[in-house]
Amino acid sequence: MSVSSSTKFSAILQPLQQGLIVSCQAPVDSPLHEPSVIAAIAQASVNRGAVAVRIDTPAHVEAVRSRVTVPIIGLWKRQISGYDVYITPQFEHAEAIATAGADIIAIDATLRSRPGGETVATLIEQIHTQLSKPVMADVDTLEGAIAAVEAGADIVGTTLYGYTDATRHLTPPGFDLLHQLVAQIEAFIICEGGISSPQMARQALDLGADAVVVGTAITGIDLLVQQYRAAIQK
Repeated sequence: MSVSSSTKFSAILQPLQQGLIVSCQAPVDSPLHEPSVIAAIAQASVNRGAVAVRIDTPAHVEAVRSRVTVPIIGLWKRQISGYDVYITPQFEHAEAIATAGADIIAIDATLRSRPGGETVATLIEQIHTQLSKPVMADVDTLEGAIAAVEAGADIVGTTLYGYTDATRHLTPPGFDLLHQLVAQIEAFIICEGGISSPQMARQALDLGADAVVVGTAITGIDLLVQQYRAAIQK
């Protein structure tokens, strides 16, 4: 369900409406992980029509910010011992991403336990009040999405569908979750995860998503080459 035009962050969200957001990321052991390379990939994506990009780490966000003017959905993947939450898990990570130039802060908004005693609600409140940035809640279930919206999330994404213990038996894209979100929550909804063709991206929008994120199918050279090589070797 589309976000209301009266929402505080509507000026940032409106350009994303019905658009393609490209996730420009690479494994840490890949030559593509170099910030200038990620920035070039992001710029190429924007040149060909991406309305926004999704970028990991402060260094990459800073490099991309110097090359594009479209909104950047920023995140910082940090593994913290004893916790499964890793997408911008704490406020210090959100602050670093915002300082680097992100327009929107993506966080793990699943119902899993979090480090530092923070909750999804307190993290969203801090991002809103101290950073003045909208929050994209990456969720895996309807319950997590409802809780995130109640906590003040501006965007809800199906990002973690199929990637948590609660949803490991499910395979992205989460079109069934998308259908539930469209029917039951009031927020800007993004379909992300497992979109592997232009036709699937169109299907996500037809199902009611406000925007769609595509990553591996466009920018995942390392994984795609591995998959082709494995198939050929058979």
